[in-house]
Amino acid sequence: MSNVVLEFKASAGDSEPQNRPVLIVGQQANLQQVSWSQIKGKLQPVVSKEIWQAALNALNPNPTDSCPLYLNHAAVAALPSRVSRHNSPSSAQFLSRLVRSCLPGGNNRCIVMVCERPDVFASSCAIARAFSIFSRRSTSSRRSEKKHVTIEFVIIGQESSPLDEAELKCLSNAAEGLRLAARIVDTPCNEMNTDHFLDEIRAVGTELGITPVIIQGEDLKQKGFGGIYGVGKAAEHPPALAVLSHTPEGATQTIAWVGKGIVYDTGGLSIKGKTTMPGMKRDCGGAAAILGAFKATIKQGFKDNLHAVFCLAENSVGPTATRPDDIHTLYSGKTVEINNTDAEGRLVLADGVVYASKDLAADIILDMATLTGAQGISTGKYHAAVMTNSEQWELACVRAGRSSGDLTHPLVYCPELHFSEFTSAMADMKNSVADRENAQSSCAGLFIGSHLGFDWPGVWVHVDIASPVHAGERATGFGVALLMALFGQASDDCMLNKVSPLEAATNMSGDQMERDCKRRRLV
Repeated sequence: MSNVVLEFKASAGDSEPQNRPVLIVGQQANLQQVSWSQIKGKLQPVVSKEIWQAALNALNPNPTDSCPLYLNHAAVAALPSRVSRHNSPSSAQFLSRLVRSCLPGGNNRCIVMVCERPDVFASSCAIARAFSIFSRRSTSSRRSEKKHVTIEFVIIGQESSPLDEAELKCLSNAAEGLRLAARIVDTPCNEMNTDHFLDEIRAVGTELGITPVIIQGEDLKQKGFGGIYGVGKAAEHPPALAVLSHTPEGATQTIAWVGKGIVYDTGGLSIKGKTTMPGMKRDCGGAAAILGAFKATIKQGFKDNLHAVFCLAENSVGPTATRPDDIHTLYSGKTVEINNTDAEGRLVLADGVVYASKDLAADIILDMATLTGAQGISTGKYHAAVMTNSEQWELACVRAGRSSGDLTHPLVYCPELHFSEFTSAMADMKNSVADRENAQSSCAGLFIGSHLGFDWPGVWVHVDIASPVHAGERATGFGVALLMALFGQASDDCMLNKVSPLEAATNMSGDQMERDCKRRRLV
């Protein structure tokens, strides 16, 4: 899968399955609505109309099913017929699995996705998720030729017109951003240290015509970023704060995405064990998702100020490593007593969100992180955990998760009950809770929010993606589609406008927009 090129087309054209293997996938009810004339060019002469109809009738999705149409060259697969209210109507997770398991082999293949128009964005991202980029297998390094997969959407339902060029461009950019994020997360730290990650940020900046702001090493200490510096100071490659900024004319608000970029997490002196440390290359998943989403979002056009803030460090062990009992002063000016060096992500993010507030004057701050193992216990492997100071934004995150396929579910937001877990006799707070059985994931998020201040007047959203960032041993690129959908109302792109939780805002009159220029706050 590592050398696969994805291409989204309104029509993939006709070709026999022996020459171009094909997978046709969708809900069974949707597949039944496809006329033979729409797909016969991809199946004939080896698959007849009778064989096609017999295969559809044989499908019995529970929750999914598939049926070969001709040897290993053509197949049809069915998604779940219905989903629960906490799942995406697109069945995105099942779609990724079906593509991995049912798509025939070959150098030139085709996927025909049959769905309703509202599910196109989530479905395209789910398909892209099945094609990982990073590989260091010796056989793959010897292959120079690229494999091509063409994705065609057959739209059924009321809005059944073919996708136009603008929509196809949006899908292509989203897939590119998602696969970029997954590649960074899959890459081990010997190839993706903080300096390498900065190179990735610079490359995106160059493509978008943006010069990043970078504060690195001892400069972090001098400027007061005690969280980022304290976490990364023992590593061979120095920690860094990097910012990509998009500031168009006519912007009505300022949005900041803050990503946790721990390129490797040994746990520091509170070191992880031999079974819990493998996989910690994924601890940069939040920053990787924000980089991929920023690239795709800006390429689609964005009306408001958007800053991507990357908090990069390697939580390493060495003579200069932070010790339990050390006290650091963070960028907020608040002091933190370290009682667990393995609770490092909240330290770097605390610096990042305060920088977004103080230096970037952000109205809306969203931080994204692989923050806590407890997230998987709280909301599971497929739903990111969301906590925010705004009930409306909580609902918006859930709706954006359903429309994008990057599912989310709320955490408890109750600082008056939970923040006492961080009480310290020596400093303003400790960095880890006293009681690990008391809403761990919520408390970890509250630590970040406390540095903004619980009375901060802006909107703050915390997204913990610790479990959804990977499926098995592969990164998923989780977070890219979620961010694009959540902030889609500020995009110039019509498809992102439609998957945004606030599509209704586009129907506001000019007078209403004049009365509230901040109305694009997604809710």
